[in-house]
Amino acid sequence: MAKKRKEKDEAEEVDFKIPKFDEEKFIKKEKRNIKTTLLSFLFGFLIAIISFGFWSLLSGNDLRFYLVFLFGFICIVWLRYLFIRLKIDLTDFGRKGWFTSYAIYFFTWLLVLIVIVNPPFYDDESPQVNVVILPDSQEVGGTIFIAAMINDNTELEKENIEFMLTYPDGTNINPEFNYDESNSIFTYTYENPDDILDEYSIKIIATDKNGHQTEYNGTFSYGNDTIKLPEPIGTDSSPGPKVTYTTSLKFDVEADVDRFYYTVDSGSEINVEEKDGFYVSYPKFEGWVKNKNVKVRAYADVIHYFENYPVEFNNTIVDSSIYYFNVSDAIEIGGEEPPELTLPGPTFVTVPGFELVVFLISLIVVALIFKYRKKHKRN
Repeated sequence: MAKKRKEKDEAEEVDFKIPKFDEEKFIKKEKRNIKTTLLSFLFGFLIAIISFGFWSLLSGNDLRFYLVFLFGFICIVWLRYLFIRLKIDLTDFGRKGWFTSYAIYFFTWLLVLIVIVNPPFYDDESPQVNVVILPDSQEVGGTIFIAAMINDNTELEKENIEFMLTYPDGTNINPEFNYDESNSIFTYTYENPDDILDEYSIKIIATDKNGHQTEYNGTFSYGNDTIKLPEPIGTDSSPGPKVTYTTSLKFDVEADVDRFYYTVDSGSEINVEEKDGFYVSYPKFEGWVKNKNVKVRAYADVIHYFENYPVEFNNTIVDSSIYYFNVSDAIEIGGEEPPELTLPGPTFVTVPGFELVVFLISLIVVALIFKYRKKHKRN
């Protein structure tokens, strides 16, 4: 029996023949693949040039990126007709061949388009000027801090920025300012040495090397009542009204602020929450001292972060008035913790168009993974 099995195995080994290599068919297939690869690349390059024309025509349109992207994506279907028109044999091209051609077209189109719609080939974007004035209304003796993020798709220098300050009487000056070219940050501090009250104006003009210009106009003001407490102020020797733990102190603040607080006899800072347009606090909070004449000073902080730039810009309003109170001897005085406030923090924003590209690429990768797994299970 073993002898017969051995003879059978030998017979099977003799019957096995190595398939004949069809050199002509192989060369024909490789030539076809080279042609489809080259055509996919050239077609992607051509559609990128056409897309650039649409990009220029749609300048200023908020949907420009999405419309151009949709055009480039839809043009994929014309690749099949191009192959047929050029009489390329697609008999055994298969899904793998089509996917390769589509991928070559898409990424060629995307890469070429990104290159030609940006400097040095093309520039239709004016500089972006994001300005913050901290604060927009200040007390006498305080400063105004102006910060701006001035970006452009070409390099901007300090000489490309014009800054003008207009006094309440209409006088214009061009004060010296700082501009950090590495971070595109403009800063200027106005100290108001002559204590001039009323409204000031500022103008910032940024011009890129291609002549595109962006202008920003803003205002700020100085006054004696940016922060005020509509209560008798009193003096150190003759304090204002007697207060107890339920007495409400309503501070009126003209400026937009992020944190309002005060101190009692230069003690710890007591945060105040906004309510119905006023910042309201009570002597029940820690820091107040019962049965004593106290001195209250008020402050307000303004805080700002530019998008995708985690550096804090801030300034403080110091109330020029000092308030004096006679605190009662109620046991509840100073027995409660003051409120905690949520302050602004850094913000990070990604470009929506880039997210869309990443999303589509992710879908393609996931589809390939499922296709591979399905094929692997079938085998």
